Amino acid sequence: MTSDTSTGAGEPAVSPDASVDTAARIDQEILGGPRRYTLDDLVEGTGLSAEFIAGYWRWLGLPVQHPTARWFTESDMDALREIAELSSDENLDEQALRTLVRSLGHSTERLALWQVEAFVEHLGREYSLDDVSARLTTIDRMPRLADVLARQLEHAWRRQLAAVTGRLATEFAGARGEDRADEHQLPLRRAVGFADIVSFTKRTAGLGSHELSEFVQNFETRARDVVIEAGGRVVKTVGDAVLFIADDVTTGAEVALGLATPHPSGMEIPVRVGFVWGRVLSRFGDVFGPSVNLASRLTELSDSGQVLVDPPTAALLATSSRYALTEQPETEVQGLGSLRPVRLQRSYTGA
Repeated sequence: MTSDTSTGAGEPAVSPDASVDTAARIDQEILGGPRRYTLDDLVEGTGLSAEFIAGYWRWLGLPVQHPTARWFTESDMDALREIAELSSDENLDEQALRTLVRSLGHSTERLALWQVEAFVEHLGREYSLDDVSARLTTIDRMPRLADVLARQLEHAWRRQLAAVTGRLATEFAGARGEDRADEHQLPLRRAVGFADIVSFTKRTAGLGSHELSEFVQNFETRARDVVIEAGGRVVKTVGDAVLFIADDVTTGAEVALGLATPHPSGMEIPVRVGFVWGRVLSRFGDVFGPSVNLASRLTELSDSGQVLVDPPTAALLATSSRYALTEQPETEVQGLGSLRPVRLQRSYTGA
């Protein structure tokens, strides 16, 4: 009796072994080599403790495998030696090392997913593929795309690192040796604000996956373009909202007003905006502090197409003829007490 490996539709079935072999080939091509080492092999090959290696792997956001599982590559061995050398040279404590490695894991996990989804969407549109077929096609293409995406990642990271260090060098150029009296203050003066899509749940109800993706991408793309063109920076996007910062209050005002202005193309996604000038703490690629909380509350109080600021921020902007400022009714804000928001608009009579 002969075995039948067909699907019954005249096409050969794909055997489980073939699927496994394909997955292993793709995995090896992306990683640059086979998974040949166990955890014990890494301990022996690097001279590092199992605890150090397990911690590093966990901070990257990857599962810690059983000691006998052959899960690691030559590149993993090299990366562990290098991070251990960096930790020793810079005398990093565990908290600093954990933060450094977690920044890599958190950013690259989201980046990899984002890039894969971009190709899934592209291939689906280009060849009229259903979602599953687009994903399978993307999987096949990723090995040959991995090197160029890796080079683009390094290039973008170096440009961003240069931008960050350049801003800090300019901001704190005269700070060496200064007597800083109040070390309890949050360290950075920034304009910080939120732009929030009005009635997001109502506007997206009933949208399919493609339409929802396009809606969110349109909002995020436009928001990032407005923020960057005005001189600010996007800290993060959270579904229906974007958190931005700027290095001075005027730039913050221009970002906020730009976000609240309808798009010239007519593809309007109405937003409400709140921003304040204050001190923040920058950690984990995010910003924290009372100013961030206040900006969020002001956004909640704002109406569609409206920008609200707090009175101290309004006082700073009042020195410029470019802006019109209108006090709003006083209101009680949970956790912040009584607040009198001020509406920010562009003054068409100003310079």
